Amino acid sequence: MENFIFQNPVKLIMGRGMIAQLAKEIPADKRVMITFGGGSVKKNGVYDQVKAALKDYFTVEFWGIEPNPAIETLRKAIALGKEQKVDYLLAVGGGSVIDGTKLIAAGLLYEGDAWDLVLAGRAARKTVPLATVLTLPATGSEMNNGAVISRHETKEKFPFTGNYPMFSILDPEVTFTLPPHQVACGLSDTFVHVMEQYITTPGQSRVMDRWAEGILQTLAEIAPKIRENQHDYQLMADFMLSATMALNGFIAMGVSQDWATHMMGHELTALHGLTHGHTLAIVLPATLRVLRDAKGDKLVQYGERVWGITSGTRDERIDEAIRRTEEFFRSLGLTTRLHEENIGQETIEEIERRFNARKAAYGENGNVTGAVARQILESAL
Repeated sequence: MENFIFQNPVKLIMGRGMIAQLAKEIPADKRVMITFGGGSVKKNGVYDQVKAALKDYFTVEFWGIEPNPAIETLRKAIALGKEQKVDYLLAVGGGSVIDGTKLIAAGLLYEGDAWDLVLAGRAARKTVPLATVLTLPATGSEMNNGAVISRHETKEKFPFTGNYPMFSILDPEVTFTLPPHQVACGLSDTFVHVMEQYITTPGQSRVMDRWAEGILQTLAEIAPKIRENQHDYQLMADFMLSATMALNGFIAMGVSQDWATHMMGHELTALHGLTHGHTLAIVLPATLRVLRDAKGDKLVQYGERVWGITSGTRDERIDEAIRRTEEFFRSLGLTTRLHEENIGQETIEEIERRFNARKAAYGENGNVTGAVARQILESAL
């Protein structure tokens, strides 16, 4: 196990009706800006619950943070927040709204263009406090300090590190009306978050391995049941908590991490607008195929412990583990090949060019260069 320092300060508030707790958690004298996405919260009752809880507060609303939040939109939110002297933020939505709000929290206390903070490549610690009401499980952004921000004018998408939310409220009932495709992408995103921290170096930590495998087993068990009945409270509670636990640092302690799949997925989103969780369903199986030698020991372990693959030669067991992984994504109703989304060689060459331009060397072994990314994406055609 590697040395590590771990701290997660987020207070998690989970359960039906818990949005009402907002009034107990946000100081009464705060000037609160509430950030939203496209308006689904007005249809599922979340908006009314939030407004009722904050009826005695000064609030200003900012709407329109899109999937894959864009700096062009977030600049407008920062300008509004400065104009209204906002000193507290509440993100009401999924990972994109929360990600965008993390940049807003830093941008409110920054005099320059907030895109500078994204490009800086270091954590922005001078931020306005923020909290979240999660409506779409997927990214784990409700319990971490990471974000991913896009820039439409240049078709770029980069990671950003801000501050942790003060608290996050998770009510499984708000997920009942989510479009099935969004739920599928959320399940895929959650699954791959775990895989990026698990299918790496063998023998680092029994605790982290078992914890990661437990989340993967849970997702494999609940995914088909959720596809049949999205209104089951216990299923959606398990989904929500799995998504949170997948990327709040708890399964990353002392172990190496990959994230190459995510970096390729970000490029597919930036270039084609494909939903993030969907890009991962396409790229991960291909990553495993190309890097099977380096990841072989962990793939055998994963196949046995998550999918029950115990017979066959080593190569056969690895083949079956990768096949079952791709099959899982397809069972969610997601495509797993680039050609199914009309993405071809031109995109692959552009991603290779971008990786080479920034001298990329991703993965736990630093071996996913532009050339290897091209191999992986060609395997995904």
